[in-house]
Amino acid sequence: MARFNKLQVLDAIVRTGMVPVYYNKDIETAKNVLKACYAGGVRAFEFTNRGDFAQEVFAELIKFAAKECPEMILGIGSIVDAPTASLYIQLGANFIVGPLFNPDVAKVCNRRLIPYTPGCGSVSEIGFAQELGCDLCKIFPAGNVGGPSFVSNVKAPMPWTMIMATGAVEPTEDNLTAWFKAGVTAVGIGSKLFPKEAVSSGNWDIITTLCNNALGYIQQAK
Repeated sequence: MARFNKLQVLDAIVRTGMVPVYYNKDIETAKNVLKACYAGGVRAFEFTNRGDFAQEVFAELIKFAAKECPEMILGIGSIVDAPTASLYIQLGANFIVGPLFNPDVAKVCNRRLIPYTPGCGSVSEIGFAQELGCDLCKIFPAGNVGGPSFVSNVKAPMPWTMIMATGAVEPTEDNLTAWFKAGVTAVGIGSKLFPKEAVSSGNWDIITTLCNNALGYIQQAK
């Protein structure tokens, strides 16, 4: 069961403006990364369903978060079908993210009042997702879809739209400012927040600093 309700999840994402996106098959590494992000001010974190037995890692990670990072809202990403969404909801996922939009996933999430953020690549997809109850839509891959200009062009005729950009987002002042000035509600950031050398050497402070700086840039840009 989710520890946070739909309003709490959306509030955390809107308030902080950033959702780190991460996967590692090693549970201890995943725990350390999660804790480093938490120390940096992150309050919504997307673990991705990208490897064998990812559900087992997620199950342990969500128990760890409840004890060690009590205000961290943990969700699952890379979800493309309803059965997989149901599996992770049963394990405690507080929100579901996908690279595409699947109406069947929306139905499963709506039934349990779990926020579903689908990947959309066009105005029509965004509109259809909103029609089926998706409050926050992910544009993905954001850089290929059209970048910040796509966001501003969507919000001109559809100003109620809440967009999370994922892909081609970097934790730098210039990049984040461009996205937020264009009108995104939040951004998803992956590998740029987790330098390989920092993870391999266990230098978790680097991740904490990157998260803290990125969140600061976002607040300045809002």
